[in-house]
Amino acid sequence: QVQLVESGGGLVQAGDSLRLSCAASGRTGSRYVMAWFRQAPGKGREFVAAISGNGGSTSYEDSVKGRFTISRDNAKNTLYLQMNSLNAEDTAVYYCAARTFMNLAWGTGEYRYWGQGTQVTISS
Repeated sequence: QVQLVESGGGLVQAGDSLRLSCAASGRTGSRYVMAWFRQAPGKGREFVAAISGNGGSTSYEDSVKGRFTISRDNAKNTLYLQMNSLNAEDTAVYYCAARTFMNLAWGTGEYRYWGQGTQVTISS
């Protein structure tokens, strides 16, 4: 079992930055692919970014490319999402997820473990 706990969300203004963190515990390790998803009010959960177990490969949803950066510190069992140039469309609950396979994936059904989410609200 893997437990994931997100933190770092909040209310910021358009153009500001935020860094989300996801602390992992339990049967964790560098073999787990991890990702961030988000869910805006009235919408489905969507992929934001993913990172391989050793951090060497990453993938981003088109609307966040160049603004968001996913990273991980395996020594601390922590996943990060640095979000810059935030806009109102980034308002959502952000979820951390992990899967027990080595290849990156983009669908919610590909991830076995999920955190409870952290709210990010951008005021314009």
